[in-house]
Amino acid sequence: MQKVHFPYRSSSHLMLMHVVAESGSWEKHGLDVEYDYKIGSEDAQAGINSGELEFCGGNHVSTYGLRARGSKWVYLGQTVNNVYHSLVVRPDSGIESVGDIRGKKLGGVGSHPILNNWLYLKQRGLDQDRDDYELVMQEEYKPGTMDPLEPEKKLPPLWHWVRDGKIDAAFVGMPSSLFAKQAGLKVIDVEPLPMIQFSSISTNLDFVQKHPDLCERFMKGLLEGIAFFKTRPDQAIEILQRRYTKAGQMNREQAALTHASVASVLESKMFPTMQAISNVYQEALRQDPEDASRVNPMALWDLHHLRRLDDAGFIDGLYGNQPPSH
Repeated sequence: MQKVHFPYRSSSHLMLMHVVAESGSWEKHGLDVEYDYKIGSEDAQAGINSGELEFCGGNHVSTYGLRARGSKWVYLGQTVNNVYHSLVVRPDSGIESVGDIRGKKLGGVGSHPILNNWLYLKQRGLDQDRDDYELVMQEEYKPGTMDPLEPEKKLPPLWHWVRDGKIDAAFVGMPSSLFAKQAGLKVIDVEPLPMIQFSSISTNLDFVQKHPDLCERFMKGLLEGIAFFKTRPDQAIEILQRRYTKAGQMNREQAALTHASVASVLESKMFPTMQAISNVYQEALRQDPEDASRVNPMALWDLHHLRRLDDAGFIDGLYGNQPPSH
């Protein structure tokens, strides 16, 4: 077995990666993938640049400015192209829709999710720069980076802050929204945000050119793991309930709802969408306007491995007589 590193930038990636790992799809292609550990933005960049890391499950925003400064960071594929979230509020808050956030306190955690909140609300007429709402962050970040000042600090789930009255509202995904509903909070369904997020397949262009076989085997294993997630729900749900406990221990019903939510949005062929790339590039311009503006947003995407596998019928073959919907 060839050892490969694939750390995550957010523990939410483990909803998919635990299932991929236990499906045996990477082992089938001779790979022992070490995926179950978190890495900071700066450490990820350093590891990818030095070759210490073969792959990483992020970064998503800082890389555009870094490319302008000489980075060879590239993305080989994208597992999810939308942020599917819910708005969590207290039942007596008076908030019934996104527009009702005006004048309220919105909680945020994670540098990329906070940018997502900014863009999502701006596209709906609420501008943070006009003080249309107050953003209350759970953690502070190193200037010019995506890394928290206190990475080891244990933070409560964001919906706890809603429950305890520290904030009026928060955007959260599953299974946090399920736990919030169970605790008596109001969970409001909202439109998804097209976005490059969750597990992106990130690496170094020099590595891709030197190790095309390893890259293809890694991608095959991940594509097969996604197919396992989508087509073997009972097994995937069992793995989720047993292994994915970062947000809390799910019961069987919660694990099944979480699985259904993730399975419906996973990209079977791992191609990014133009709308998702456009939106993440808008966030890159906000974070690093001078350097990000010098980079074509498509310059970071190297999809030739996926294109070859798709043209050869490899991906469709994983789904038999029912071609994948995503």
